[in-house]
Amino acid sequence: MFLDMEGFRSLSKDDFRVLTIVEMGMRNHEIVPSKLVHRIASLRHGGTSKVLDNLHLHKLLHHDSSKYDGFRLTDLGYDYLAIKALVNRGVFVSVGNKIGEGKESEIFEVSREDGTVLAMKLHRLGRTSFRAVANQRDYLGHRTSYNWLYLSRLAATKEFAFMKALEEHGFPVPNAVDYNRHCVIMSLVQGYPLAQVKQMQNPEIVFERIIGLLVRLAEHGLIHCDYNEFNILIDDDEKVTIIDFPQMVSVDHRNAQMYFDRDVECIFKFFHKRFSLSFQESPDDIDGSEVDMDENGRPYFSSIAKGAGFLDKELAASGFARKQIEGGVEKDADSGEESEDGALSSELNESDISGVDSLHLGE
Repeated sequence: MFLDMEGFRSLSKDDFRVLTIVEMGMRNHEIVPSKLVHRIASLRHGGTSKVLDNLHLHKLLHHDSSKYDGFRLTDLGYDYLAIKALVNRGVFVSVGNKIGEGKESEIFEVSREDGTVLAMKLHRLGRTSFRAVANQRDYLGHRTSYNWLYLSRLAATKEFAFMKALEEHGFPVPNAVDYNRHCVIMSLVQGYPLAQVKQMQNPEIVFERIIGLLVRLAEHGLIHCDYNEFNILIDDDEKVTIIDFPQMVSVDHRNAQMYFDRDVECIFKFFHKRFSLSFQESPDDIDGSEVDMDENGRPYFSSIAKGAGFLDKELAASGFARKQIEGGVEKDADSGEESEDGALSSELNESDISGVDSLHLGE
């Protein structure tokens, strides 16, 4: 999806006020009633209708009158709200080109005031198969009602928390800078997806390093669950960086061994097919870990000593007893529904509507 920042700069304070009202209304409504938006916005002289028409014209809101007259946020509308909040915090000042796209996310370059280039990841859970995402990832806990905003925001919250903790424990991951809603800002890694690498000077060493990182994650209580050539970056010096963390689970998850073995198999298959590596003998030493191997060098999940840390517990990883991430998931994740007018009005913060004019389009 093209991220139109010219349209972003043209929006007024009232435009963002109404966008925020619709976002909050979507906590309790799939389609937010127009009457509710009018009542809370309280713009004079028919201003709310004009704003709604303008937001719909710019494809920031979708209009639906099948059951009653109302609106819901579009992907672009949600993007604008997240970008506005991060710009107000001074996290970045310009948005550049798209540099990556997956089934559940898009990645853009953004620049800080000092010229530093960062990566902005926009989570889009449910874009390809909403029901499949909801079933495969147990983000929802005991919550029975949800929408794509909630899932995408929770995925971003989880990714930021995982990335921050892994960096603190010495894992080669991007530096987690900040996040808001479904948007995560991180350092821009100067490397390529392993899937794009055709030749390598030391494929055996890189292979052992990658398998070693997988074992280290398990020793710290975590399993990546999507550990493959598309989520491993490598630079010109063959330095490895791991990316994409929302789906990580605890080693205590009921399917932990299956996920671990699948991650291992993905790496073995890739290196065998791409670099013709033979695995008849076990690697001499996988990243300093003492782990039993089968006859083909695959680490046994049952032999991994899970005592290097308890990141699954600290981060409430799937499969571990759920606890709210400190400073992470918003209070409404598991709480009851709030009253419409009171909740929406009290959460409209004027600081969220200021500072929009400072954003300019990256070259």
